[in-house]
Amino acid sequence: MQSQATSPDKYIAELPEDRRNVMQKLRKVVQENIPKGFKEVMSYGMLGYVVPHETYPNGYHCTPELPLPFFAMASQKNSINIYHMVLYSDKKMHDWFVEQYPKHCKSRLDMGKSCVRFKKLDDIPYALIGELISKVTVEKCIEIYENTLNKKNGN
Repeated sequence: MQSQATSPDKYIAELPEDRRNVMQKLRKVVQENIPKGFKEVMSYGMLGYVVPHETYPNGYHCTPELPLPFFAMASQKNSINIYHMVLYSDKKMHDWFVEQYPKHCKSRLDMGKSCVRFKKLDDIPYALIGELISKVTVEKCIEIYENTLNKKNGN
């Protein structure tokens, strides 16, 4: 379910109160831990953090007019989801997160390629998410992205 909100504040304001509180807390954790250079935007109907075109003019290969995505969060029908592109494209980061998750959370890890779903709103590992966010600079995000693209293109 994609939001039509035009700003992160409007996105959060349109959520039910229980979801709004969780998303505000999650947003604060991200803002306190994200390295300099990322920009907060609405992207794909979600609250996102991207490498802006000023830093990476090529944009996202699938849709070059959009900036390079790094992290997003969304309130979905049955869960709060986070999307971290480096979890998908960097095995070392993925393995670190999977190993750390049980130390921070009682519930089973519900994870897709870059998506982590939290069905129990009171079981979100905010400290772990903050640490995850802090691990990747803009420069590292671009490097990992370009390495992944080169592998897919056979270079």
